[in-house]
Amino acid sequence: MGDAFAATEEILEDPETTDAALSRSIQSVLPVTGVSVSTVGELLGSETISASDELAERIDMLQFDLGEGPCWDAHRTGQRILVGDLAALPASRWPLFVEAIRADGVHSIFAFPIVFGPFRLGAVDLYATRPVTLDDETTGRAQVFSDIIGRRIIRNATHGADDTTTRPFSRRTIHQATGIVIAQLGLTAKDAYLLIQGHAFAQHRSMLEVSDDLLTGRLHFTRGSDGIAARERT
Repeated sequence: MGDAFAATEEILEDPETTDAALSRSIQSVLPVTGVSVSTVGELLGSETISASDELAERIDMLQFDLGEGPCWDAHRTGQRILVGDLAALPASRWPLFVEAIRADGVHSIFAFPIVFGPFRLGAVDLYATRPVTLDDETTGRAQVFSDIIGRRIIRNATHGADDTTTRPFSRRTIHQATGIVIAQLGLTAKDAYLLIQGHAFAQHRSMLEVSDDLLTGRLHFTRGSDGIAARERT
């Protein structure tokens, strides 16, 4: 099974993998009936990127329309949402969503936050039409899949969005800022660059401006119990 998980990670990391293949690849190695991948919230909007089947897509659409459900909780808290028995949920939790899918035969539902640095981007939703309990190894693997997808979403969202590395003298500035982020957070150079790019995209600024803030100390990133946060200094 370890080889299957590793092969899935490679598929998710491959930029040539289509969006449609993301959910099917995850579904093939997890003990669930279906999978969806969605962006959630104001940064990128609420949209299904990939769904393994029609019910997975319907579950996403209902959550977007109703404003409640596991993907919203995962997005809001940054934590995994694991519901092995949907019928055992308190009546006060997702009342509209649970009622809407009552006839669809969904027994178990799970959501894993898609997070990159300080950005909560969306969720990977899993559902099963039979009782399912995810063990620690499986939930850990599912979160790794979500993290890989987070990097993919940031790359796609920021592709061509004011990439200032083509401007005179900016490459050196961004390179130096990348080194600062590596030192602050212990990230790889690739992920540190993506973090700067993602922050610039979220703030509607250029990478050069964000890099200048990092070099002058007006901006720094910290890692805490809730993940990575951006701190602004005046």
